[in-house]
Amino acid sequence: MEMDRKLLSQVFFMCVVLSGRVSPAELTCETLILLSTNFTARTLARLNQTFTISNSSGVYCELSVDGIGTCWPQSVAGELVSRPCPEQFNGIHYNTTNRVYRECQVNGSWAPRGNYSQCTEIIVLRKSKVHYQVAVIINYLGHCISLGALLLAFTLFMRLRSIRCLRNIIHWNLISAFILRNATWFIVQLTMNPAVTERNQVWCRLVTAGYNYFHVTNFFWMFGEGCYLHTAVVLTYSTDKLRKWMFICIGWGIPFPIIVAWAFGKLYYDNEKCWFGKRTGVYTDYIYQGPMILVLLINFVFLFNIVRILMTKLRASTTSETIQYRKAVKATLVLLPLLGITYMLFFVNPGGEDEVARIVFIYFNSILESFQGFFVSVFYCFLNSEVRSAVRKRWIRWQDRHSIRSRAIRATSLPTSPSRVSFHSIKQSSNL
Repeated sequence: MEMDRKLLSQVFFMCVVLSGRVSPAELTCETLILLSTNFTARTLARLNQTFTISNSSGVYCELSVDGIGTCWPQSVAGELVSRPCPEQFNGIHYNTTNRVYRECQVNGSWAPRGNYSQCTEIIVLRKSKVHYQVAVIINYLGHCISLGALLLAFTLFMRLRSIRCLRNIIHWNLISAFILRNATWFIVQLTMNPAVTERNQVWCRLVTAGYNYFHVTNFFWMFGEGCYLHTAVVLTYSTDKLRKWMFICIGWGIPFPIIVAWAFGKLYYDNEKCWFGKRTGVYTDYIYQGPMILVLLINFVFLFNIVRILMTKLRASTTSETIQYRKAVKATLVLLPLLGITYMLFFVNPGGEDEVARIVFIYFNSILESFQGFFVSVFYCFLNSEVRSAVRKRWIRWQDRHSIRSRAIRATSLPTSPSRVSFHSIKQSSNL
């Protein structure tokens, strides 16, 4: 079917030129590209002889297509003509912003070869392709490790009822948000491909919306962490006044209308490619990115005030509650920049000519993005002294219970000794 379409296109093209409807002098590169969409470079080079007819009105180089497929328009003799580098050749993509040059010689013939020296992006793209493949492996590895650590942390918070308090419930919900985000990341990677994004079906748009929703919840639960610490340390209010439902509304509730508004914006203004990416001049993604940046900045203000108070009022305090606040602040001081730096990198994505900066960005962003869940699990769960103490007590209790049970089993399984049997039988016989 594809071969028939190409053959028909070639026959149509030759008929148009040879019938005289489009003269060789009137034929432009744009017309040629329009008529020969399915042509290969070799076919165009063979057909080149069809329209290389001399022009009697002066000395010109006629419209020509070289062996690579670059179309050279009719040009005045002695002119140096430039064209964009080919978008693709032999399956390799070039940067079309660079130019290729070819001289129209004084005798009205093209120079045998064009100057493709500026089309060197092919080397960079080959190198970048290798780095992108390595970055994909890092992403999968990081998300797998993060998801495993997050599930372990989630299980610990669920089983250790003795440490249930508002502060740890916030940690638990933050970990849950990261689990859901990592899970939807795997769904996106396993289901999205160019064919799916081109069809732009409803289910793939819902997957994108779900991933962005859990992405936003990560930031709002970090905002909840900052609110709790700011209330407990800076405002000196009693944390008893804070309620779990307040933080649930912040972490799970507020992101929902934001994503709904973003989905409507995408539906009406950028409804293509499963809502991934963005069109030039369309800023619907800022509907959810704006609130994320805002809560990030507010959290940095919170942290500044918290650190200021800790450095002055709470430095000498040694109560257990203050120590817990200090540890929570240290964890937030580490995690918030990790979240913030990773997200802000999207706005300063280096591109273009600086290959080293692009490669560094690829690896740096892949590592930070994929291992975020692991960092959250480590700082809010595995290094949490309350969690470690509760796990240690559970382990000691299990060991004691296991050892008591083992001693009981050994005691009940001991065989009756012969001397005890003979003494018992002697006693029974004497009574008789």
